[in-house]
Amino acid sequence: MRLSFAALALLLLVAPAARAADAVATFAGGCFWCMEPPFEALTGVGSGTSGYTGGTRENPSYEEVSGGGTGHAEAVKIVYDPAKLSFEKLLDVFWHNIDPTVADRQFCDVGSQYRSAIFVHDAAQRKAAEQSRAEVQKKLAVPVKTDIVEAGPFYSAEEYHQDYASKNPIRYRYYRASCGRDARLEEIWGDDAPSH
Repeated sequence: MRLSFAALALLLLVAPAARAADAVATFAGGCFWCMEPPFEALTGVGSGTSGYTGGTRENPSYEEVSGGGTGHAEAVKIVYDPAKLSFEKLLDVFWHNIDPTVADRQFCDVGSQYRSAIFVHDAAQRKAAEQSRAEVQKKLAVPVKTDIVEAGPFYSAEEYHQDYASKNPIRYRYYRASCGRDARLEEIWGDDAPSH
């Protein structure tokens, strides 16, 4: 059977639409510079964007958010292909890159803008997040202070914050070390701590 040019063109146009749409996951885990790389390294992640969410100020600046008072947290928005990567895997990466035992801080960064949180986009994400939080609490045997809240507007951070680790590798490594992030992750997670 031979397809006409018009039929072939129509088939090519329709085929991409048949693919499942990308999904979005949003996480806050302290400094967004440190949260982007672990997710972007995963097969199935299309993009990671540093930004602000969870607050009331529209289009906040870094200075406003880092100064406190906007209600926003530094966060990352992950766009991923659910056919290649599960939300549960994203949750696993999230937990192993934060300190879930503290409220309104992560490592050397203090304030609600550095809180840890999972911003859920639907009921399935909420269910998976709540289940994973319960498992982490059981494993660590201490209260987990990470919030699970409905996702709201996400505002992309300024361009100089995007992909900071790859644009500024020396400054990034210095920040991670001086903030005590890796040492604390090893203390919490032991052999399961991420390597950087």
